[in-house]
Amino acid sequence: MEYFLELFFSGLTRGSIYALIALGYTMVYGIIQLINFAHGEIYMIGAFVALIVAGVCTIYGLSGFAILILAAAIAILYAAAYGYTLEKIAYRPLRGSPRLSPLISAIGMSIFLQNYVLLAQTPDYLPFPRLIPSFAFMDPVAHIIGSAELVILVTTLVTMVLLTLLIKKTRVGKAMRATQQDLSMARLVGINVDRVISLTFVIGSVLAAIGGVLVASYIGQVNFYIGFLAGVKAFTAAVLGGIGSIPGAVLGGLIIGWSESFAAGYFSSDYEDILTFVLLVVILIVRPAGILGKVRKQKV
Repeated sequence: MEYFLELFFSGLTRGSIYALIALGYTMVYGIIQLINFAHGEIYMIGAFVALIVAGVCTIYGLSGFAILILAAAIAILYAAAYGYTLEKIAYRPLRGSPRLSPLISAIGMSIFLQNYVLLAQTPDYLPFPRLIPSFAFMDPVAHIIGSAELVILVTTLVTMVLLTLLIKKTRVGKAMRATQQDLSMARLVGINVDRVISLTFVIGSVLAAIGGVLVASYIGQVNFYIGFLAGVKAFTAAVLGGIGSIPGAVLGGLIIGWSESFAAGYFSSDYEDILTFVLLVVILIVRPAGILGKVRKQKV
């Protein structure tokens, strides 16, 4: 039973990170029907910015948790700036173009950001300091769930609650929902659609940066390629739960996290990726729109 719980919380931790990144995919797609394939690279850049900030703060003798908070804050600012710039340069000029054009632009930006970090940093894995301290009250259950996993779960939960409140209870959230329902009508009632779309990219980038900092501190290393794999898994989570559905992105992330954890724990780590995509294929055969997705009817 203890081994099962250990795998359960390990999968919950993985799934929480996938869900954070998947929310960025699903928010952008829900509003402008675009897959931002550079989203995983924003996650990677957030981790690298946090690494640089952590290195500078260590020189000045700051404590681990203070470094984590400061590194996360600066990584969020950088990621938000990157997300805003990507939307402004790579996606907005192609908004009225055929679907293939922004798709190619998104893939191109993903490759560009990967190589940009590769040339600016190094192709090797870099050690990331363990900034999350060990909590004494966690000692009795440390063999099941560690302090780092607890911090990740709590941070993810708080972030998702704040995002839900933003979308459901604020004027900005109302504008985002109106833009998602009908972009043209949203313009007619006075909503600044361009600003709403830019804000959506910024929010998604912030979520990705939070995930990048948490995972880097948890795993203890970063590399220019980590964004690609995490982005693929998070995109799979968004599709699995129903692309465009925020609860679906969370559910998809948790399902993938648990499937990977239990596959690695009871079978072999070689099968965790296979099981994830087999599960995706099976669910999409049964429900093509995803678990919580809705089939959109188009007038012809």
